[in-house]
Amino acid sequence: MARRIAAGAAYGGGSIGLLGAAAVGLVLAEVQLAKRTVGGGRAPIPPRGDGLYGLAFGRENPLHLGVLGDSTAAGQGVRRAGQTPGALLASGLAAVAERPVEVRNIALPGARSDDLERQVTQLLADRSRTPDVCVIMIGANDVTHRMPPTESVRYLAAAVRRLRTAGAEVVVGTCPDLGTIEPVYQPLRWMARRVSRQLAAAQTIVVVEQGGRTVSLGDLLGPEFAANPREMFGVDSYHPSAEGYATAAMAMLPTLCAVLGLWPETDVLDADRDEDMLPVARAAATAASEAGTEVTGARAPWALLKHRRRRRLPPAAETSAPATTTHAEPARGHAGPAH
Repeated sequence: MARRIAAGAAYGGGSIGLLGAAAVGLVLAEVQLAKRTVGGGRAPIPPRGDGLYGLAFGRENPLHLGVLGDSTAAGQGVRRAGQTPGALLASGLAAVAERPVEVRNIALPGARSDDLERQVTQLLADRSRTPDVCVIMIGANDVTHRMPPTESVRYLAAAVRRLRTAGAEVVVGTCPDLGTIEPVYQPLRWMARRVSRQLAAAQTIVVVEQGGRTVSLGDLLGPEFAANPREMFGVDSYHPSAEGYATAAMAMLPTLCAVLGLWPETDVLDADRDEDMLPVARAAATAASEAGTEVTGARAPWALLKHRRRRRLPPAAETSAPATTTHAEPARGHAGPAH
Protein backbone atom coordinates (compact mmCIF):
# COMPACT_ATOMS: atom_id res chain seq x y z
CA MET A 1 0.00 0.00 0.00
CA ALA A 2 2.82 2.42 0.83
CA ARG A 3 4.43 1.73 -2.55
CA ARG A 4 1.09 2.31 -4.28
CA ILE A 5 0.66 5.63 -2.49
CA ALA A 6 4.20 6.73 -3.39
CA ALA A 7 3.75 5.61 -6.99
CA GLY A 8 0.44 7.45 -7.23
CA ALA A 9 2.12 10.61 -6.01
CA ALA A 10 5.00 10.27 -8.45
CA TYR A 11 2.76 9.72 -11.47
CA GLY A 12 -0.01 12.12 -10.56
CA GLY A 13 -2.48 9.48 -9.44
CA GLY A 14 -5.62 10.32 -7.55
CA SER A 15 -6.63 9.40 -4.06
CA ILE A 16 -6.01 5.87 -2.88
CA GLY A 17 -8.49 4.98 -0.15
CA LEU A 18 -6.99 3.53 3.01
CA LEU A 19 -10.25 2.34 4.55
CA GLY A 20 -13.02 0.23 3.11
CA ALA A 21 -16.36 1.91 2.43
CA ALA A 22 -18.15 -0.47 4.80
CA ALA A 23 -16.24 1.02 7.76
CA VAL A 24 -17.07 4.66 7.00
CA GLY A 25 -20.24 4.87 9.13
CA LEU A 26 -18.59 3.36 12.18
CA VAL A 27 -15.49 5.51 11.80
CA LEU A 28 -17.55 8.71 11.57
CA ALA A 29 -19.37 7.83 14.78
CA GLU A 30 -16.08 7.16 16.57
CA VAL A 31 -14.58 10.38 15.18
CA GLN A 32 -17.38 12.45 16.69
CA LEU A 33 -16.82 10.80 20.07
CA ALA A 34 -13.06 11.39 19.85
CA LYS A 35 -13.56 15.06 18.95
CA ARG A 36 -15.59 15.60 22.12
CA THR A 37 -12.83 14.01 24.21
CA VAL A 38 -9.48 14.95 22.62
CA GLY A 39 -8.43 18.48 23.40
CA GLY A 40 -10.42 18.72 26.60
CA GLY A 41 -7.42 20.58 28.03
CA ARG A 42 -6.20 23.56 26.04
CA ALA A 43 -2.66 23.32 24.72
CA PRO A 44 -0.68 26.57 25.13
CA ILE A 45 0.49 28.46 22.07
CA PRO A 46 3.96 27.12 21.21
CA PRO A 47 6.80 29.37 22.42
CA ARG A 48 9.23 30.85 19.93
CA GLY A 49 12.32 28.66 19.95
CA ASP A 50 14.24 30.64 17.33
CA GLY A 51 17.67 31.89 18.25
CA LEU A 52 21.29 30.94 18.77
CA TYR A 53 22.09 27.92 20.91
CA GLY A 54 25.44 26.75 22.25
CA LEU A 55 26.84 30.18 23.13
CA ALA A 56 29.58 28.43 25.09
CA PHE A 57 31.17 27.84 21.67
CA GLY A 58 30.89 31.48 20.60
CA ARG A 59 28.70 33.17 18.01
CA GLU A 60 30.78 32.78 14.86
CA ASN A 61 30.20 30.25 12.09
CA PRO A 62 26.98 28.72 13.41
CA LEU A 63 25.27 25.69 11.96
CA HIS A 64 21.86 26.63 10.56
CA LEU A 65 18.93 24.38 11.53
CA GLY A 66 15.51 24.80 9.91
CA VAL A 67 12.41 23.25 11.45
CA LEU A 68 9.26 22.81 9.37
CA GLY A 69 5.95 21.03 9.79
CA ASP A 70 2.94 21.09 12.09
CA SER A 71 2.21 21.66 15.78
CA THR A 72 4.54 18.84 16.83
CA ALA A 73 7.45 20.53 15.04
CA ALA A 74 6.45 23.88 16.53
CA GLY A 75 6.40 22.43 20.05
CA GLN A 76 2.77 22.99 20.91
CA GLY A 77 2.00 21.66 24.36
CA VAL A 78 4.98 23.15 26.23
CA ARG A 79 5.49 26.61 27.71
CA ARG A 80 9.24 27.22 27.52
CA ALA A 81 11.29 27.71 24.35
CA GLY A 82 13.99 25.35 25.58
CA GLN A 83 11.45 22.49 25.63
CA THR A 84 10.57 22.70 21.91
CA PRO A 85 12.01 20.14 19.48
CA GLY A 86 14.04 22.75 17.59
CA ALA A 87 15.67 24.03 20.78
CA LEU A 88 16.42 20.53 22.05
CA LEU A 89 17.94 19.44 18.75
CA ALA A 90 19.97 22.66 18.43
CA SER A 91 21.39 22.27 21.93
CA GLY A 92 22.32 18.66 21.19
CA LEU A 93 23.92 19.55 17.85
CA ALA A 94 25.90 22.37 19.45
CA ALA A 95 27.26 20.02 22.12
CA VAL A 96 28.32 17.40 19.56
CA ALA A 97 29.65 19.81 16.91
CA GLU A 98 31.16 22.22 19.46
CA ARG A 99 29.69 25.03 17.39
CA PRO A 100 26.76 27.37 17.94
CA VAL A 101 23.52 26.43 16.18
CA GLU A 102 21.00 28.93 14.86
CA VAL A 103 17.39 27.73 14.77
CA ARG A 104 14.68 29.04 12.46
CA ASN A 105 11.37 27.35 13.21
CA ILE A 106 8.82 27.89 10.42
CA ALA A 107 6.43 25.16 11.60
CA LEU A 108 2.75 26.08 11.92
CA PRO A 109 0.26 24.42 14.29
CA GLY A 110 -2.53 22.82 12.29
CA ALA A 111 -0.43 22.66 9.11
CA ARG A 112 -0.85 19.88 6.59
CA SER A 113 1.62 18.82 3.95
CA ASP A 114 0.21 21.30 1.43
CA ASP A 115 1.61 24.11 3.65
CA LEU A 116 5.17 22.88 3.19
CA GLU A 117 5.59 24.81 -0.07
CA ARG A 118 4.95 28.09 1.77
CA GLN A 119 7.20 27.09 4.66
CA VAL A 120 10.10 26.12 2.39
CA THR A 121 9.76 29.39 0.45
CA GLN A 122 9.88 31.37 3.71
CA LEU A 123 12.88 29.41 5.00
CA LEU A 124 14.90 29.83 1.79
CA ALA A 125 14.02 33.49 1.23
CA ASP A 126 17.14 34.68 3.08
CA ARG A 127 20.00 33.28 1.03
CA SER A 128 22.56 34.36 3.61
CA ARG A 129 21.03 31.87 6.07
CA THR A 130 20.53 28.78 3.94
CA PRO A 131 20.03 25.90 6.37
CA ASP A 132 22.68 23.22 6.73
CA VAL A 133 20.05 20.73 7.84
CA CYS A 134 16.26 20.77 8.04
CA VAL A 135 13.91 18.76 10.21
CA ILE A 136 10.36 18.18 8.97
CA MET A 137 7.63 16.72 11.19
CA ILE A 138 4.32 16.40 9.31
CA GLY A 139 1.45 14.04 8.62
CA ALA A 140 -0.90 13.87 11.62
CA ASN A 141 -3.20 16.60 10.32
CA ASP A 142 -3.20 14.99 6.89
CA VAL A 143 -4.73 11.90 8.49
CA THR A 144 -7.22 13.69 10.74
CA HIS A 145 -8.38 15.96 7.88
CA ARG A 146 -8.50 13.05 5.42
CA MET A 147 -6.08 14.55 2.90
CA PRO A 148 -5.59 12.03 0.07
CA PRO A 149 -2.32 10.25 0.90
CA THR A 150 -1.02 10.59 -2.65
CA GLU A 151 -1.35 14.37 -2.36
CA SER A 152 0.23 14.33 1.08
CA VAL A 153 3.40 12.56 -0.02
CA ARG A 154 3.58 14.55 -3.27
CA TYR A 155 3.82 17.79 -1.29
CA LEU A 156 6.41 16.28 1.05
CA ALA A 157 8.53 15.00 -1.85
CA ALA A 158 8.48 18.45 -3.48
CA ALA A 159 9.55 20.12 -0.22
CA VAL A 160 12.44 17.70 0.31
CA ARG A 161 13.54 18.12 -3.30
CA ARG A 162 13.63 21.93 -2.98
CA LEU A 163 15.60 21.81 0.25
CA ARG A 164 18.09 19.29 -1.12
CA THR A 165 18.54 21.40 -4.27
CA ALA A 166 19.31 24.39 -2.04
CA GLY A 167 22.08 22.37 -0.39
CA ALA A 168 20.39 21.41 2.88
CA GLU A 169 20.38 17.96 4.40
CA VAL A 170 16.88 16.79 5.30
CA VAL A 171 15.63 14.56 8.11
CA VAL A 172 11.91 13.82 8.22
CA GLY A 173 10.09 12.60 11.31
CA THR A 174 7.34 10.55 9.71
CA CYS A 175 3.66 10.58 10.63
CA PRO A 176 3.13 9.62 14.28
CA ASP A 177 0.91 6.72 15.25
CA LEU A 178 -2.43 8.36 16.00
CA GLY A 179 -3.64 5.09 17.47
CA THR A 180 -1.79 5.96 20.69
CA ILE A 181 -3.98 8.98 21.49
CA GLU A 182 -5.53 7.97 24.79
CA PRO A 183 -9.17 9.14 24.31
CA VAL A 184 -9.53 7.39 20.92
CA TYR A 185 -11.35 4.10 21.22
CA GLN A 186 -11.61 0.94 19.15
CA PRO A 187 -12.12 0.36 16.28
CA LEU A 188 -11.02 3.90 15.39
CA ARG A 189 -7.78 3.36 17.32
CA TRP A 190 -6.85 0.37 15.15
CA MET A 191 -7.82 2.17 11.95
CA ALA A 192 -5.93 5.32 12.94
CA ARG A 193 -2.84 3.22 13.64
CA ARG A 194 -3.11 1.47 10.28
CA VAL A 195 -3.60 4.68 8.29
CA SER A 196 -0.81 6.47 10.18
CA ARG A 197 1.67 3.68 9.52
CA GLN A 198 0.76 3.45 5.85
CA LEU A 199 1.32 7.18 5.44
CA ALA A 200 4.60 7.00 7.39
CA ALA A 201 5.86 4.23 5.12
CA ALA A 202 4.86 6.14 1.99
CA GLN A 203 6.59 9.27 3.35
CA THR A 204 9.76 7.24 3.88
CA ILE A 205 9.76 5.99 0.30
CA VAL A 206 9.47 9.44 -1.29
CA VAL A 207 11.90 11.11 1.13
CA VAL A 208 14.61 8.50 0.50
CA GLU A 209 14.04 8.85 -3.25
CA GLN A 210 14.71 12.59 -2.92
CA GLY A 211 17.94 12.09 -0.97
CA GLY A 212 16.65 12.67 2.53
CA ARG A 213 16.53 10.45 5.61
CA THR A 214 13.61 9.54 7.82
CA VAL A 215 13.17 8.66 11.46
CA SER A 216 9.95 6.86 12.31
CA LEU A 217 8.04 8.57 15.09
CA GLY A 218 5.66 5.65 15.31
CA ASP A 219 3.74 5.57 18.57
CA LEU A 220 4.57 9.21 19.15
CA LEU A 221 8.30 8.80 19.31
CA GLY A 222 8.78 5.72 21.43
CA PRO A 223 7.19 3.02 23.55
CA GLU A 224 7.27 5.37 26.52
CA PHE A 225 4.11 7.02 25.18
CA ALA A 226 2.13 3.80 25.24
CA ALA A 227 3.49 2.88 28.69
CA ASN A 228 3.14 6.34 30.30
CA PRO A 229 0.46 8.32 28.42
CA ARG A 230 -0.29 10.55 31.41
CA GLU A 231 3.35 11.63 31.58
CA MET A 232 4.19 11.78 27.89
CA PHE A 233 1.15 13.66 26.60
CA GLY A 234 0.42 17.32 27.25
CA VAL A 235 -2.59 18.88 28.91
CA ASP A 236 -4.82 18.40 25.86
CA SER A 237 -4.13 14.62 25.71
CA TYR A 238 -3.04 15.11 22.09
CA HIS A 239 0.24 16.98 21.87
CA PRO A 240 3.41 15.69 23.57
CA SER A 241 4.52 17.01 26.93
CA ALA A 242 8.02 18.31 27.65
CA GLU A 243 9.09 14.72 28.39
CA GLY A 244 7.56 13.62 25.10
CA TYR A 245 9.47 16.21 23.08
CA ALA A 246 12.69 15.25 24.85
CA THR A 247 12.06 11.66 23.76
CA ALA A 248 11.50 12.90 20.19
CA ALA A 249 14.76 14.83 20.22
CA MET A 250 16.66 11.82 21.55
CA ALA A 251 15.24 9.72 18.71
CA MET A 252 16.15 12.20 15.95
CA LEU A 253 19.41 13.75 17.17
CA PRO A 254 21.68 10.80 16.19
CA THR A 255 20.43 10.96 12.60
CA LEU A 256 21.02 14.72 12.45
CA CYS A 257 24.57 14.20 13.71
CA ALA A 258 25.16 11.46 11.16
CA VAL A 259 23.82 13.42 8.20
CA LEU A 260 26.06 16.38 9.10
CA GLY A 261 29.11 14.14 9.42
CA LEU A 262 29.53 14.88 13.11
CA TRP A 263 30.51 11.29 13.73
CA PRO A 264 31.80 8.68 11.28
CA GLU A 265 29.30 6.72 9.19
CA THR A 266 29.81 3.02 8.72
CA ASP A 267 28.33 0.48 6.36
CA VAL A 268 28.71 -2.21 9.01
CA LEU A 269 25.24 -3.10 10.22
CA ASP A 270 24.61 -4.17 13.80
CA ALA A 271 22.62 -7.39 13.69
CA ASP A 272 22.02 -7.20 17.43
CA ARG A 273 20.05 -4.01 16.82
CA ASP A 274 18.13 -5.51 13.87
CA GLU A 275 19.89 -3.26 11.37
CA ASP A 276 19.67 -4.40 7.76
CA MET A 277 19.78 -3.47 4.09
CA LEU A 278 16.36 -3.97 2.52
CA PRO A 279 14.40 -2.90 -0.56
CA VAL A 280 13.15 0.64 0.06
CA ALA A 281 9.47 -0.29 0.35
CA ARG A 282 10.19 -3.10 2.78
CA ALA A 283 12.50 -0.91 4.85
CA ALA A 284 9.79 1.76 4.96
CA ALA A 285 7.16 -0.68 6.16
CA THR A 286 9.50 -2.12 8.78
CA ALA A 287 10.44 1.34 10.10
CA ALA A 288 6.81 2.43 10.31
CA SER A 289 6.13 -0.33 12.80
CA GLU A 290 9.07 0.50 15.10
CA ALA A 291 9.60 3.98 16.47
CA GLY A 292 13.06 5.54 16.30
CA THR A 293 14.13 3.64 13.17
CA GLU A 294 16.19 5.53 10.58
CA VAL A 295 15.92 4.81 6.87
CA THR A 296 18.52 6.18 4.49
CA GLY A 297 19.14 5.44 0.83
CA ALA A 298 21.85 3.06 -0.26
CA ARG A 299 22.31 1.54 -3.71
CA ALA A 300 18.95 1.79 -5.50
CA PRO A 301 16.54 0.20 -4.88
CA TRP A 302 18.00 -0.63 -1.47
CA ALA A 303 17.92 1.31 1.79
CA LEU A 304 19.72 1.02 5.11
CA LEU A 305 17.61 0.36 8.18
CA LYS A 306 19.37 1.64 11.31
CA HIS A 307 18.53 1.95 14.99
CA ARG A 308 20.69 4.79 16.25
CA ARG A 309 18.49 5.70 19.19
CA ARG A 310 20.11 4.87 22.49
CA ARG A 311 18.48 2.09 24.44
CA ARG A 312 17.81 2.30 28.14
CA LEU A 313 20.46 0.92 30.44
CA PRO A 314 19.59 -1.99 32.71
CA PRO A 315 18.29 -0.86 36.13
CA ALA A 316 21.55 -1.83 37.87
CA ALA A 317 23.62 0.20 35.44
CA GLU A 318 21.25 3.17 35.75
CA THR A 319 21.75 3.35 39.48
CA SER A 320 25.51 2.82 39.45
CA ALA A 321 26.43 6.27 38.15
CA PRO A 322 24.57 9.58 38.02
CA ALA A 323 23.57 10.94 34.60
CA THR A 324 25.02 14.23 33.50
CA THR A 325 23.36 16.86 31.32
CA THR A 326 25.07 19.48 29.21
CA HIS A 327 23.33 22.83 28.97
CA ALA A 328 23.62 25.05 25.92
CA GLU A 329 22.39 28.58 26.44
CA PRO A 330 20.24 30.12 23.68
CA ALA A 331 20.77 33.72 22.67
CA ARG A 332 17.71 34.95 24.55
CA GLY A 333 18.98 33.83 27.93
CA HIS A 334 16.95 30.63 28.26
CA ALA A 335 18.68 27.40 29.09
CA GLY A 336 18.56 24.93 26.22
CA PRO A 337 19.32 21.43 27.51
CA ALA A 338 21.29 19.14 25.23
CA HIS A 339 19.82 15.66 24.96
